[in-house]
Amino acid sequence: MTTDQAVTTPTGQPAAVLSARSAGLRYGALFGPAVFGVTAAGVALPDVAKALDATPATAAWVLTAHALALGVGTALFGRLADSKGVRTSLLIGSLVLAVGTVICLLAPNIGILVGGRFVLAAGSGAMTSGALALSASAPPADRPKVLGGFGATMAIFSASATLAGGVFTQWVTWRIALVLPALSLLVVPLVLRAASARAGSGRRLDLPGAVMLTVAAMSFLLLIQSYSLGLSAALVIGLAVALVVSLGGLIQRVRTTEGSFVPRKLVADGVFLRASITGVGAYAGLFAAMYLVPQILVGQHGWSVLAVGTWLLPGAVVGAVLSRFAGKFAGSATGAVMLSLIALAMAVVLALSAAVTNPTPLLIGASLGFAAFAVTQVITTALMSAHVEPALRGGAMGLLNLTFFVGGGVGSATAGALVKSMDLTSVLAVVAVFPLIAAAAALTLRASKSA
Repeated sequence: MTTDQAVTTPTGQPAAVLSARSAGLRYGALFGPAVFGVTAAGVALPDVAKALDATPATAAWVLTAHALALGVGTALFGRLADSKGVRTSLLIGSLVLAVGTVICLLAPNIGILVGGRFVLAAGSGAMTSGALALSASAPPADRPKVLGGFGATMAIFSASATLAGGVFTQWVTWRIALVLPALSLLVVPLVLRAASARAGSGRRLDLPGAVMLTVAAMSFLLLIQSYSLGLSAALVIGLAVALVVSLGGLIQRVRTTEGSFVPRKLVADGVFLRASITGVGAYAGLFAAMYLVPQILVGQHGWSVLAVGTWLLPGAVVGAVLSRFAGKFAGSATGAVMLSLIALAMAVVLALSAAVTNPTPLLIGASLGFAAFAVTQVITTALMSAHVEPALRGGAMGLLNLTFFVGGGVGSATAGALVKSMDLTSVLAVVAVFPLIAAAAALTLRASKSA
């Protein structure tokens, strides 16, 4: 195994010499701030609604718009990286992220703020897709160390997100809590040389297909959140029509258009589909837990937001250790079993939380969610790196993570809808089915023999 990772630009000049572990840490730091966009921002929502005179349902769009744009942005910039190169994708995405940040910081009303969050999240999607593409393109001998550092860094970001949101909201301003994904901009210069080595194929980007996928994903996620967001019947019908039309058009385009935004081979690929189901279950469980656990600890146990964030920090250590360990076995049966056991433990602990009054299971369940999130990324990135040809890796990872984030939206939307008819702890028992699905799907993951 090599200690350093040397890459060259398309002109043949040396681009970077990074140790595998250093590369993984940088890629994880590029991806990590995206996690703040949902969890840290969620802490700030009450202050957002109060400051901008918005109803809770309207303020919820601050999270909804971000989840939608992050998933779509990851897929779109992933395909752009395949076509024009990772460096180009990161530079364009950095500009989009910066513009969205400025809009959020200056937004005078909730409508402009939601628009700014959409732009910000789209740019953040470029950071996540770039990080995944770079991790996936690591030499096979270095890949376990790269993925170990990548996953450990992400676990730290995910576990500290609640605390960061509480600190900035309470001690500075809620606007800072909403733009924390912009921290990725500080990492972009550290990965540009490595990104230069990932030149694009030059293939034309299928913009019509990208639009159809965007509309389909947005319509679907909004439809499943329609109850909790209080959408009107007319709007729900309009969204249903948009979903059917866009999905039908996308399916037709995949079947008839060569080089479609969603590659035909990927749709029928069993490995991709099984990885998608695994990630959807893990993300849905984490997002649902992060919606419910803080509310239970604050409302039923009298904790402050800062206390919740502080007690969730140990989850960073657990997630970091497990992710680094998973990196050594990524792509193997051992890694798949490890992910399955983490997800199963999360499901059991969340279900147990509904039957006891002690807050400890709540903290353990959320911490296992952080670990499942990070290990899922490590395992699926290794799997797709070995399975998908290099020219399609960026797009494949982007589309895979689009399904993950939509799955996360399903988890939070399900929890939000159920709390109107059930108490919070009972909802925890119901959403435990999501990590249970991930646990079962993870056992089916098998790596390709090609690297």
